[in-house]
Amino acid sequence: MHIIRCFRVCSLCNALISRSRRPRDGWRTLLQQTSIKHPEVTPIRFTHGDSLDLYENESVQKYVNQLMEEYADISQKLQHAYLSESDRKEFVSKHAELLPVANVFKKTEQAKKDLEEVLSLLQSTTGTKDEDEHLIQLLREEEAQMTSRILTLKKDLIKVLLPSDPLDSSDVVLEVVSGRTTGGDICQQFTKEMFDMYQGFAIYKNWDFSLLNYTPAEYGGLHHAAVRIAGESVYRHLKHEGGTHRVQRIPEVGLSSRMQRIHTGTMTVIVLPQPKDLNIHIDPKDLRVDTFRSRGAGGQSVNTTDSAVRIVHLPTGITAECQQSRSQLQNRETAMQMLRARLYQSMMGKETEQRHTARKQQVGTRSQSERIRTYNFSQDRVTDHRTGYSTRDIKEFMKGGEELDDLIADLLEHAEREALLEIVNSRILSQPESGQSAD
Repeated sequence: MHIIRCFRVCSLCNALISRSRRPRDGWRTLLQQTSIKHPEVTPIRFTHGDSLDLYENESVQKYVNQLMEEYADISQKLQHAYLSESDRKEFVSKHAELLPVANVFKKTEQAKKDLEEVLSLLQSTTGTKDEDEHLIQLLREEEAQMTSRILTLKKDLIKVLLPSDPLDSSDVVLEVVSGRTTGGDICQQFTKEMFDMYQGFAIYKNWDFSLLNYTPAEYGGLHHAAVRIAGESVYRHLKHEGGTHRVQRIPEVGLSSRMQRIHTGTMTVIVLPQPKDLNIHIDPKDLRVDTFRSRGAGGQSVNTTDSAVRIVHLPTGITAECQQSRSQLQNRETAMQMLRARLYQSMMGKETEQRHTARKQQVGTRSQSERIRTYNFSQDRVTDHRTGYSTRDIKEFMKGGEELDDLIADLLEHAEREALLEIVNSRILSQPESGQSAD
């Protein structure tokens, strides 16, 4: 804005600035306010787009207007000395919650005012003498900068409106399970490839990848595996990976490869968050602990002792097992970690049963109709059915690097927009229109 300040010094710009301008209505102008008296907004499901599309959404604009009115009201109430201690504490908490939105909003408002000044100056200098060409060029550069800043601020506003997931920073227990469809060797081979993909993704994100359980299948495939992945924002990035994944390909090995035609198989990914403060009390009387000889890889002596452990939580029937270590004590400790994670997920699912719990969505019946993503090797394409996101070069994608990271980023953006609009519609519809009774 140095240019605008300089313009105000020169006589030409003083004359231009002195011209009449349209009145501004403060923050209401910024979002092209939808009046509170506007007819009730019908809940919507936002189609996949970017943050700017969401910013222009009528329901979001109305929601922001309500937040800003609430912020102004609370700010005014906090000036009153007669507030009780409990009321003041409540208002301070709410004020702090709304402050990030208000700050970004004010910056956006100021940026739009500055852009209006630049556009007004540009319009006033059109058709002037050649010596003003330099002035016009500077104004156009300023216009481009301000436009870019406003776009950034609009995206920032959407970010501060987005609901946060308290589990996002959690580590996870991730399980891969071969599907139950015809042609089991196809599913088992694909499950092994998916396991390798997530291991590659953990390396790409610099996460710790600790094996908890591994049950191999014939022809180099995999029946089931469980791993603990620890690092920065692991659950945030992997929480949408849970569900049924479908593969379409001509098998390279195994019995199905002899048919030389495209086969379809499935596998399931289960993602269980492990909050850092996870402290679920388990009564030892509720547990049945079985030991057996390991069936997995681990060297020649892995099967010589009953080191593998299976723990069953009798009240719920939830089971966890570990056979990776030669130490029965270590396997028992690892199995208990997995059991706690599964019990936590079960508890969380009961609290949100009406909203289709995460584990229920992930496990399902492992049928192809519940697939969340298809890996079509014949067409060299990966498609996520929740967002329509598609990418080519499937072999590179299965390495678990940048391509998988891009798809996950797209999923996160889509899920956050859906979550925000759910809140927006819920709030708008829960509040009576101005002039109407609360009932």
